Amino acid sequence: MPSFALNKIDNQTDKEDMSKVKANDTVQVHYTGKLQNGEIFDSTDSRGPLKVTLGQGSLIPGFENGLLDMGVNEKKTITIPKEEAYGDVREELFQAIKNEELPETIKPEVGMGLVAKNPDGSETQLRVAEVKEDHIVIDANHPLAGHDLTFELQVVEIE
Repeated sequence: MPSFALNKIDNQTDKEDMSKVKANDTVQVHYTGKLQNGEIFDSTDSRGPLKVTLGQGSLIPGFENGLLDMGVNEKKTITIPKEEAYGDVREELFQAIKNEELPETIKPEVGMGLVAKNPDGSETQLRVAEVKEDHIVIDANHPLAGHDLTFELQVVEIE
């Protein structure tokens, strides 16, 4: 009989552990991401929760760390310093491109998004940073590089 009671305690402990987000868990989470000035840059409100497995490198480190130890339906707000988000703006990711190297169909404007094909077939998202008379300057930094980010999180499910 005593071993039965021990097993029951162990099961309760396991159940408690399952109710909190741990490394490598698959979770569904609602979030709203904001810049420090309050501007919303992303939200799951209109598309349903994000389903993601932690530890796969698909989330910025600060977002993933913020989910750890949260319970289902728990809400919290976290601020992620740029170092745990997309880092600083890196000057080496700016590059001048001569107008004659651009497709004729493109009329570049500051802020315009462009896509470059890499030799391996993957794509890199670029943004037009400057438009000069004979060239443009493109920026390969992530659009949120250089920013501290605030996220309102709510864990919907832990699998």
